[in-house]
Parts: sequence; C-alpha cells; structure tokens
Amino acid sequence: MYIPEHFAKTDLPALHEFMRQHSFASVVTLQGGRPFASHLPMLLDSDIGTHGVLLGHMARNNPQWRDFSADEVLVMFHGPHAYVSPAWYEPNPMAVPTWNFMAVHAYGAARILPEEELKQALQQLVDENEKALSPPWELDLSRAMREKVLPAIVGFEIRLNRIEGKFKLNQNRSEQDQRNVAAHLSQSTHGNEVAHAMGKELERK
Repeated sequence: MYIPEHFAKTDLPALHEFMRQHSFASVVTLQGGRPFASHLPMLLDSDIGTHGVLLGHMARNNPQWRDFSADEVLVMFHGPHAYVSPAWYEPNPMAVPTWNFMAVHAYGAARILPEEELKQALQQLVDENEKALSPPWELDLSRAMREKVLPAIVGFEIRLNRIEGKFKLNQNRSEQDQRNVAAHLSQSTHGNEVAHAMGKELERK
C-alpha cells in the first residue's frame, strides 16, 4: 500500500484496535497468478507472535483456501471514508477535491486448522460477536451439527508478520483546514466517523 509519511499509522495497539472494530475484511491471495479475494469476518488474537494471529473460515467450496500454502496472504481492513470538498479549506486556488479514509493491511502465512482448532475458532468468533447482544446466542456443536457443518467449511489461521496502516485525514494540510473539514463531515451521517477520527488525530498534536 502506498503510504506517504504523514498518513502512516504505525502504533501496533492502535492498528490492532482498528482491526477489531472493522473485523469484516477482504482476504486476498494469488490464484494462478491472478488476484482472488473473499470477504470474511476475522478474529484477531494479538497475544500470539510479534504482530498477532487472524482466525477465520470460509466455505469449503470456495477454492481460495487451496492457495494458502503458496504465497503470503493479504488481509485488508476497511474503515470509515468520506469525500472532502476543497470548498471546506481556507481559500486556496490550488485546492482540489480528495477522499479521507482509514485502512489497515495485514500480511502473513496461512495455515489450515484441524477440526479441534476449527471448533475452538468458531466458538471464539461467535462469543466475540454475540457479547454485545442480550441474551447472547450460544454455539452448541452437537454431533449432528459437527457432521453437517464442519465438513462444509475450512478454518484457517494467518500468523501476521507485517501490518500497515494508512489513516488519510488531511494531516498534510493546516490545522485550521483539518478542523474545517471535520466540522463539515460531522454534519453528515456518512462522514461522522471520519470527523471523529480527525478530532482524535488533532488531539494527539
């Protein structure tokens, strides 16, 4: 990913938190030399290895899992984004439209999970996504469920060796321009999250 210095996010805990908050990701591999992508919920375990481990699963009929052993896997986490009008900057005849966004790319080697680890990963994924619900639904892998569901999916683990973050939030412009953009975005539903992120970046200065 192309990351100019002023847009780079390198703080690992912050990157991990972003990945947790935006856990529905794009998993990209090469299939016969051509890119292949699946869109999947991912679970991060940041306590394993230097950069953490991602857990996920896909339909066995999806051919992508057969390519996991060949090359490095890329997982793209997509955050909030919004159009930025040059009219929101201080007057400048050279100003042009742009797009603010937040994204994290994680790279690593994938491993197919054996059945016992797959069951554990499914339990973790359900628990993570059900914890905010009341009452939370509980996964009960009965024998019938194990015989029907587990053969239809493939679980995998991606041990991460590199994580890149790009938070493009007008950091290359004046503080006043950043505040102006954040104020305009905060008034729109689609831009609210971007405005909030811009405010947090300004607070760090």
